[in-house]
Amino acid sequence: MDWQNLIRELITLVVVIDPIGSIPIFLYATAHVPKSLHRSFALRAVLVAGVVLLAFLIAGQFLLEALGLRLGSFQVAGGLILFLFALTMIFGDSKPEQEVASAERDHLAGAVFPLAMPSIASPGAMLAIVILTDNHSNPVVDQVITGALLVLVLFLTLVLLLLASKIGRLIGTTGSSVISRVMGIVLATVAVDSTLGGLEALGLLNLASSESPLN
Repeated sequence: MDWQNLIRELITLVVVIDPIGSIPIFLYATAHVPKSLHRSFALRAVLVAGVVLLAFLIAGQFLLEALGLRLGSFQVAGGLILFLFALTMIFGDSKPEQEVASAERDHLAGAVFPLAMPSIASPGAMLAIVILTDNHSNPVVDQVITGALLVLVLFLTLVLLLLASKIGRLIGTTGSSVISRVMGIVLATVAVDSTLGGLEALGLLNLASSESPLN
């Protein structure tokens, strides 16, 4: 793998995992979690996301091909899940009803959903991993290098999440609420784009011919 491809893969992984974009979701998911657990929350989220993405790196392509599933179908399904979560960020109450029973629940449960999945290990990230490590065109050495780049991006994500609480204190509750809803809108847009891309990959939509300039 040459340096150009190395940089291209690194940029691709940063874009699809979006470490910075995970910060508002972390603040949203930990809004009612004791601050003493925020570090464990971030660690669990990154570890779970890492396991999922590495599993897709190793066996994702085999699994999809064995089940006869097309990447486009996977992309559409992932886009729909992202869109549903985005709606909870946009229209969810600032103090959800579950807050009443928050003392009795597992405060770290939110590290799996929505932070680890579908924020960090998003459908787009899973697809990117499968494509970047295509067994038909990439030797094992290149796939190992891609895995190392993935770990690097996940480490960057962890560092930013560990700093998220300090950022949250700077912007306050109102700022966190505003950012959460704005990021919800952005996430909904990403979800729609993912769904459209999946439909195009399935041959059900031709985006090139349907796009028109804004007047």
